[in-house]
Amino acid sequence: MAKVTENYEVLYIVNPILGEEETSALVEKFKALAENNGTVTEVDEWGKRKLAYPIEDLTEGYYVLMSFTSAPEFPAELDRLMRINTGIMRSLITKKNA
Repeated sequence: MAKVTENYEVLYIVNPILGEEETSALVEKFKALAENNGTVTEVDEWGKRKLAYPIEDLTEGYYVLMSFTSAPEFPAELDRLMRINTGIMRSLITKKNA
């Protein structure tokens, strides 16, 4: 029988131009979205860090690492929502080994 849920990890970079409140709201939004579609095991806010290369002339970004479990269909939807959100500069979703 196939697994119903899988373990995933998403690392995303929030635009540093957003204020503290906007950044916190964005982190909460994606956390709530993951909780509605599975279980969030950890949200680790790394804070502002220097980017490896400039993105849209910015050299810093606010990094967030979130681990969650969900159905295999949800990460594609999460990726789509992160891509259309202007506050997210980059994101990467990976499946964790059990």
